[in-house]
Amino acid sequence: MTELSAIWLSAKLAGITTVILLFVATPLAWWLAHSRHRLRPAVEALTALPLVMPPTVLGFYLLILFSPNNALGGFWLSFTGSTLSFSFTGLVLASLVYSLPFMVQPLTAAFSQIGRAPLEAAATLGASPWDAWCSTVLPLARSGYITAAVLTFAHTVGEFGIVLMVGGNLAGETRVISIAIYESVETLNYTEAHLLSAGLLVFSFSVLLCVYYFNRQFTLRLGPLRTP
Repeated sequence: MTELSAIWLSAKLAGITTVILLFVATPLAWWLAHSRHRLRPAVEALTALPLVMPPTVLGFYLLILFSPNNALGGFWLSFTGSTLSFSFTGLVLASLVYSLPFMVQPLTAAFSQIGRAPLEAAATLGASPWDAWCSTVLPLARSGYITAAVLTFAHTVGEFGIVLMVGGNLAGETRVISIAIYESVETLNYTEAHLLSAGLLVFSFSVLLCVYYFNRQFTLRLGPLRTP
């Protein structure tokens, strides 16, 4: 029952993180793909920082930020009566930061490949900016969106360091699969550790296999429709 709770909590965390980042990362990725602003390299580096920064370092600074002694943590405590640290909400916020590059980078690559020409062509036909976006960019970027969503979900499921730093190990609240595996190994319960680890291994391989297969099929089918 405890393992099922950890699995459900991991899926819930990954699902919420993925949905939120789909909306947050889309305008950011579009700007990174087409902007020539002098601050673009700095924004790009800041967005990709979680890829190279140790999760414990990021988790440490987020833990400080979430503290009731700081502005964000104090506001949340006064508004909700609970702390951000060692809570599911804190895990969501930490996951948004840690998984951001896994959403932004595939979308940026997709938007760069599409270019601005489809939007300009739709505008000349009288389409509004929103109609032009929905009728041209979204269909052409579908592969990028699927890749970004799947990788973000899978990456969030496998989070460990930042989850342990920000959320700890509270059953039913912050105890996700990676923490459950760690605890099983610590208590020498290798059977449970094997089951959970094998499940994550199969899940990770299946995710990557589906992403690569789908992208290949999508490129072969719709590649000629893309704008250089």
